Amino acid sequence: MNPRGNPAPLAEARRRHSLDKRARVLTVLAALEKQGKPLTFAAIARAARVSTWLTYAPGVREHIEAAQLRQAHSTPPPATGSPPSPLSLRSELEITRQEIKDLRDERDRLRAALRHQLGQQLDVIHASDAATRADELTALNQDLTHQLQEASSENTASRARIAALEEDLIAARTSLRRMIRTENTAR
Repeated sequence: MNPRGNPAPLAEARRRHSLDKRARVLTVLAALEKQGKPLTFAAIARAARVSTWLTYAPGVREHIEAAQLRQAHSTPPPATGSPPSPLSLRSELEITRQEIKDLRDERDRLRAALRHQLGQQLDVIHASDAATRADELTALNQDLTHQLQEASSENTASRARIAALEEDLIAARTSLRRMIRTENTAR
């Protein structure tokens, strides 16, 4: 969601970006197939500068698998030649390590940017909610304070009434005892 609250432009941009990446994959696939290079999901992703995940996504995977089948049926198996030299293997390993390092750096940058963007979106969404919630809580606090004062007043009044009733009860008991004694002594 953008700061103005309209997600449509953002969704449209993401859709266009996705279509562009898919088109790039298909273009690279055609070029690699034409060159007769091995068609692997990772190689196509690397050449198109997209994630390997995208090459396995529906709508892209089918094209790659079809190209792999065409390539498997049209090219003879590679002739067994001399094995690659240790130097070439080392250089390929170093290139692969550098690509992995670059991909990890890119992943970390994208993750940090995403966290930052999500934090900003949450701030925008919750800023108005927080003010409203603070007002609600303040009103509720005042209401509860008022209720507490009323309850305290009622409690004090009730205690005074209880004390007065206890005094009246004691006086009535004392009076009753005197009356009973007077009646018993008179007989």
